[in-house]
Amino acid sequence: MRCLVTGATGYIGGRLVPELLAAGHRVRCLARSPDKLRDHPWAADTEIVRGDVTDADSVADALAGVDVAYYLVHALGTGDGFERTDREAAEIFGEQARRAGVRRIVYLGGLTPKGVPERELSPHLRSRAEVGHILLASGVPTTVLRAAVIIGSGSASFEMLRYLTERLPVMVTPSWVRTRIQPVAVRDVLRVLVGSATMPAEVSRAFDIGGPDVLTYQDMMVRYAAAARLPRRLVLTVPMLSPRLSSHWVGLVTPVPASIARPLCESLRHEVVCHEHDIADWVPDPPGTPIGFDEAVTLALRRVQEAQVATRWSSAAVPGAPSDPLPTDPDWAGGSLYTDERERLVDASPQRLWEVVEGIGGEHGWYSFPLAWAVRGGLDRLMGGVGLRRGRRDAAHLRAGDSLDFWRVEAIEPGRLLRLRAEMRLPGLAWLELSVEPVGAGRSRYRQRALFHPRGLAGQAYWWSVAPFHAVVFGGMARNIAATAERPRPGAGTA
Repeated sequence: MRCLVTGATGYIGGRLVPELLAAGHRVRCLARSPDKLRDHPWAADTEIVRGDVTDADSVADALAGVDVAYYLVHALGTGDGFERTDREAAEIFGEQARRAGVRRIVYLGGLTPKGVPERELSPHLRSRAEVGHILLASGVPTTVLRAAVIIGSGSASFEMLRYLTERLPVMVTPSWVRTRIQPVAVRDVLRVLVGSATMPAEVSRAFDIGGPDVLTYQDMMVRYAAAARLPRRLVLTVPMLSPRLSSHWVGLVTPVPASIARPLCESLRHEVVCHEHDIADWVPDPPGTPIGFDEAVTLALRRVQEAQVATRWSSAAVPGAPSDPLPTDPDWAGGSLYTDERERLVDASPQRLWEVVEGIGGEHGWYSFPLAWAVRGGLDRLMGGVGLRRGRRDAAHLRAGDSLDFWRVEAIEPGRLLRLRAEMRLPGLAWLELSVEPVGAGRSRYRQRALFHPRGLAGQAYWWSVAPFHAVVFGGMARNIAATAERPRPGAGTA
């Protein structure tokens, strides 16, 4: 069958595509920025089209000739209007799927507590439930899969659990850590998503999906510590930490920013436990599944340790991040554009210099004034931004769309160019370009450009307030990248 996957740049969508291909389906991906999918190992085997679920025309084009449409997008953390955005996008998608003759819509939503009126749910869960209702009412047979906490390497829920447990041997926690939850392994989520494509037309309903364990969040932290071979954690609960305060606490301790952590925390106020396992009637459980919590954590940790994390929660762009293209030098007329440019000749091959450039960020840092970067990252976290803790998906290699601390890879030309777009909180748009070119006889030229397009008076003030530090920050970066490339690789022998 031909399957359309929306949200292919995200955590679940990026993992679903290769699973659908492995099952023998043809896959089309709808993405606002197709370049972000270019470097995925499966990109050449798919059709990638540009579009947005809020644009009816692009959705109609993407759905033409499609048998099964996967709806894996939501406006999590985009601000007060996210429920309206989710509602309008779902209405557009359902209507266009019906017009296109799509045979089935498959939607991954959130598990809702039984007996709690939807109006009393968190805005996040309420919106996910509403989207499910809209798609079920679209006239297209629809499978709505409702999951609670998804455990897998790189998921937001797993990263939140992982960092809270690893960094805090003694935790003062909100009362929601005693709420019962039924987590599910990401492998089981993907298995059920793929299997849902072949459901008969008369099946159109919601299904609860979960693993075999029902745990409190406190249980999950204790069992995570055991799986990770950490000393037993002491957990103390206090009643006064609201979801808002909890999200800021999570944002300071983990890589998950407060804007993402808040809806996750709010969703844990109510018990989220499966009340049926009817999905097994249509997508039978193979031997050994569903996967238990301990095994799911062990599998996720192994992926992290082996640097084999296919997608992360940060694979999707941060809500509200700028999307304008980089201004081109000759014809851009969008107002002020400030630049800081550096260039150095490097006594190293272009290949060696590129290794250093592509390895920037994460554990390697930014090659200049670590305290300044740490302070800037900390300020960004305090303002609700992503900070520096996102790190990298892979320690050595980057691809378009990857998050890189508080940057995102906007473009990469292996061996030649790396362009990063800022996703920290800024009064304007910012980019950082690093490029490499050969100059002969085993030498290379390193070029570095920082660009800033200010927004209003605040943007102008920001640029001129930080400009005096550029010689230290950007100048130091250029010098240290060059020096690192000129040194022998760690562990390399000498002649």
